[in-house]
Amino acid sequence: MPESVAVARVLDDAAVIAGDFRIDPAGHQRFLISVAPGTGPRRAGRIMQRLCEIETYKSMSMLGFSRARELYPRMGELENRMRAMIGDMTGGEKKAEETLPDLLDISAELEAMSARASFRIGATEAYEKIVSQRIAVLREERFQGRQTFSEFMTRRYDPAMRTVRSTRDRLQAMADRAMRAGELLRTRVDVERSAQNQALLESMDRRADMQLRLQKTVEGLSVVAISYYAVSLAGYLLYPLAGPLGVSKGMITAAVTLPVVAAVWWLVRRIRAKIH
Repeated sequence: MPESVAVARVLDDAAVIAGDFRIDPAGHQRFLISVAPGTGPRRAGRIMQRLCEIETYKSMSMLGFSRARELYPRMGELENRMRAMIGDMTGGEKKAEETLPDLLDISAELEAMSARASFRIGATEAYEKIVSQRIAVLREERFQGRQTFSEFMTRRYDPAMRTVRSTRDRLQAMADRAMRAGELLRTRVDVERSAQNQALLESMDRRADMQLRLQKTVEGLSVVAISYYAVSLAGYLLYPLAGPLGVSKGMITAAVTLPVVAAVWWLVRRIRAKIH
């Protein structure tokens, strides 16, 4: 008897069921229900319904297995790329700003893959539970040493379902790892930019200090220039008094120079104090 055949007594010897889960050349699967003499038609119908549900939901859940197998190659490629990027991050071979866009692309693709596969994987888990429940309600007992339906599912069906769950967990783990790596890269970029901004602020502070010194120098020169013109004007005003007072024009100019310079310096300081 082939390994694809399962036989069991069900519902307290109400019937013996057998099924060949291998598809025959005509494209069908064969099941046998041998009902005990005292089993009514309604109970026999429920047994047939359970068998149909087991096969239907098993086939539906295998769609998730096909989707998981489709995702595996691309997931392997993305995982290798992400591993290489994380290695570059650790070794510092590439700048964080260069690695971050590629890592964000990987993260976006993983999220898209998860969104496309989430419905099918979720449906597969629901169908798997239905299959397990339908087998459990049959209350199987071994028949002549043959494998039961639950044993067949454990050997042939459960590994496929574990593959689907593994794919879901692996996809989620990769998405989480990409997110954490992206956060680390963004943190590194922020730290590097903060250092650049700090250097820029220090450079601006030095330039501002130089400008302040230059401004003070210009203010000193402006005091001299303004004082020169003020002394000249004051001299023109006081020169007519040189004759009556018996002093020369040079003496008048010398006499007014210091007061004029002091007045101009005081006025410039007062204006700068108001501005600041």
